Amino acid sequence: MTALLSPEIDTVGELTDRCDRCGAAAKLEVVLTSGGDLAFCGHHANRHRADIAKIASKIRIEDGFDWAGK
Repeated sequence: MTALLSPEIDTVGELTDRCDRCGAAAKLEVVLTSGGDLAFCGHHANRHRADIAKIASKIRIEDGFDWAGK
């Protein structure tokens, strides 16, 4: 049986990246367990919250953003 580990979640003051899906200001950045990273705007972060939690080793959330995946 494989145990699922929760990704490390940090809150940061401000993110400067753009959403990899639509180009809007990023509210959440994900470090992937397979390597690399992705950035999401608030809409896409909340829309894909279940998938993000499955593939992330670390998540950075902009201060003030209420992520549905927490």
